[in-house]
Amino acid sequence: MTFTTRPELRGTFGAVASTHWLASAAGMAVLERGGNAFDAACAAGFVLQVVEPHLNGPGGDLPAVFWSAERGEALVLCAQGVTPQAATIEHLRELGHDLVPGTGLLAACVPGAFDGWLTLLEQFGTWPLADVLAFAIGYAEDGYPVVPGITATIERVEPLLREWPGSAELYLPAPRPGSTFRNPALAATWRRVLAEPDPRRAFYEGFVAEEIDRFAREQGGLLTGDDLAGWRATLEPPATVDYRGLTVCKTGAWGQGPAGLQQLRLLEGFDVASLSEAELVHVTTECAKLAFADRDACYGDADVPLETLLSREYADERRLAAELADDPGARLAARDACADDLARAGAAVLARSREAAAHDALAWARAARRRAVARVRHARRRPAGAMGAARARPPRRPRAQPAGGDRRARVAHRPPDLVLLPARRRAAVACRGVAAR
Repeated sequence: MTFTTRPELRGTFGAVASTHWLASAAGMAVLERGGNAFDAACAAGFVLQVVEPHLNGPGGDLPAVFWSAERGEALVLCAQGVTPQAATIEHLRELGHDLVPGTGLLAACVPGAFDGWLTLLEQFGTWPLADVLAFAIGYAEDGYPVVPGITATIERVEPLLREWPGSAELYLPAPRPGSTFRNPALAATWRRVLAEPDPRRAFYEGFVAEEIDRFAREQGGLLTGDDLAGWRATLEPPATVDYRGLTVCKTGAWGQGPAGLQQLRLLEGFDVASLSEAELVHVTTECAKLAFADRDACYGDADVPLETLLSREYADERRLAAELADDPGARLAARDACADDLARAGAAVLARSREAAAHDALAWARAARRRAVARVRHARRRPAGAMGAARARPPRRPRAQPAGGDRRARVAHRPPDLVLLPARRRAAVACRGVAAR
């Protein structure tokens, strides 16, 4: 057995894993008392909302990929709340925003986690909601030990918390690591929800929705009670890719899950087992960059051509960029070339456009724009085409931003040069990929 700093846990009854030991313990307690995996997951999820407030909470969302033994199929839970009906591009621009703000009420969407957990519990669980919520209510009322991450996060965003009286009263001054922290208001909210005949309606149409509507209107937000009442979590088939005998399942393109599937499609063209450690890191990194570029350009709450993006034919085309390193005929593109222009005179010119730089290797610099585009259904989203391979340059360090502020990099950077593939090489690689299939 190889050495590890963490014990290897084995058993024959069941196991629960989460990011906090109290949540894992709650889930295991549910299993030991006769609950099934979905009961345990719901109990652990609600506990995490209490003991890790710096990572998630009742206002969050819940994407989940799971297997139902009863139905004999893999399913995806989409409990990612939508943006308010009033959050249109025109309205946000009228308010003086080019992007959806990173914090504040204009960034708020419908809280999806509660309906997500209820959906799992109702359709696949066996326990009543009151029993599942008992663990979370207990920690909220009686307290739990503060982990260092909570203290560090609160101290980092203290200026933002001070803008909200309720948050400041609860979290400031920042509790010390190891101290006992309580959230009685959250415990009281859960108890009141449980006292209602229909907990879901109490949350999305009753007193919770009414309070959210009132607060948002008073503070200039866009989220309304109608937004909450008109949304429900859904179950859907997963996006899948067969990779070396395994079927890998991810969410749809409303999340970034398919980017992992695109990476697997790209890796199919390499003999991964024969690669050295350095080659493996290089190949997987380049495949990830290609997939993330498509994610930035195509994914969102619109019609996304997943069938094309996950096809072997498209992966063969995208993999051309990874073939360029060994191609002596590759050349550099002119930096002022037009977007994705395919030259008719012999060479396939894959060039950059100033307005359509969706295939920039520095995708992190456009992460904020990607989120804004996906949320507000940007009409100018362009599909990804073929991509030139970018010569690696050391990334420039983003300028520090105030805590809780707009997290765009705001760094002017020189785009990397594009290495272009001659037409004959491009055709040869594409034909080889077709023949291999």
